[in-house]
Amino acid sequence: MAHILLTGGSRGIGAAIADRLRGPHAVAVQATRGDLAADFADPGAPTDLWARALDRLDGRIDVLINNAGVFEAHDLSLPHDQWVAGWERTMRINLTAAAELSRLAVLHWQATGRPGRIVNIASRAAHRGDSPAHWHYAASKAGMVAMTKTIARAHAAEGILAFAICPGFVATAMADTAGPATAQADIPLGRVAAVDEVATVAAFCATEAPESMTGAVLDINGASYVR
Repeated sequence: MAHILLTGGSRGIGAAIADRLRGPHAVAVQATRGDLAADFADPGAPTDLWARALDRLDGRIDVLINNAGVFEAHDLSLPHDQWVAGWERTMRINLTAAAELSRLAVLHWQATGRPGRIVNIASRAAHRGDSPAHWHYAASKAGMVAMTKTIARAHAAEGILAFAICPGFVATAMADTAGPATAQADIPLGRVAAVDEVATVAAFCATEAPESMTGAVLDINGASYVR
């Protein structure tokens, strides 16, 4: 039974991943409420969450799934300080917190001599960018993809694997902010992805993907961006 720490597990993609993994695995879910609640806008939250999750999972974490994130619009016309604050908030929540947790995970596996897996939920925006009001979101997800590749290259020989998943629009509240017509307009498949589709791929990477897949970046976007 793998011991898994999943961030952003209270709704949407995260909740679907948690449902898919519970039962066969021990899953500690970071959410907005409960004993593992964490606000990643707080710089101290990632280290605090890691310590509490380790305690919950009997001192062992085998898999880290970084799913927590925000998708907040910050128009270029905003006052400069306000725009920069939005940039820094998104980077802190979407990228820096994931980086801190990933570092703690790698150090944990190195110290214990065990293998481990990191699964980062990034975005199609990492490759093709996003709207003019979402520079920060696209940049944070591109950073997550680059971080994933770096971890994979640096630590494969230690049995530490890393994967990134890049959904396009998914049927969640986040996609609803763009509007259904906007979300589906450029998707050849004709619909946004279901959360269960993303959860299937995340669970596979977390528990079954072969070692030689480490460093893979997997797209789930209905052919709206084909690399």
